[in-house]
Amino acid sequence: MREDLPRFSFDPAKPPEGFRQNWLEIGFGGGEHLLWQARQNRDVALIGCEPFEDGVIKVLTAVTTENLENVRVHMGDVREILKSVAPGTIDRAFILFPDPWPKRKHRKRRLVNSSLLKLLARVMRPGAELRIGTDIGDYARTMLEAFATEPAFEWQAATPADWRDRPLDWPETRYEAKAVREGRRRYYFRFLRR
Repeated sequence: MREDLPRFSFDPAKPPEGFRQNWLEIGFGGGEHLLWQARQNRDVALIGCEPFEDGVIKVLTAVTTENLENVRVHMGDVREILKSVAPGTIDRAFILFPDPWPKRKHRKRRLVNSSLLKLLARVMRPGAELRIGTDIGDYARTMLEAFATEPAFEWQAATPADWRDRPLDWPETRYEAKAVREGRRRYYFRFLRR
């Protein structure tokens, strides 16, 4: 990691203080969504987890340049954070267009599965929202299958528009823009922690 950038790390057992809520973005990629949310919600602490250095450097550069004091970054696997964060401390979580691992032999590597949902259920408070986006129909199906086995979450969809249309406070990511250019259908799932 570049030495000229600050390390916005934090103690996961003790969430950032002085903020109205704590939001978690898992796999923020280039940081488009994370930074947009940080700019729009300065009273919310945003914790971003990303295993790849390029995305982390891009976010830390913007955080430093724009003096975004509400962003904390963890470079690594989100499961490290989810096992350490105190129960019921996350008010909203985002998993936007995760790697679909399209080959059948690699599907076990997909991030959204029942074991991740159990970890999320532990750290999310009752009533907290989980937002998930994908542009891969098979992944959307396996996501919904995972949620069907996890009673801690309730899908918030009354009509097809609820999962076909991106909410206004959910800005487009570069991965979503690529899906649009390539003509792939996007799925926008919202779940509430029971």
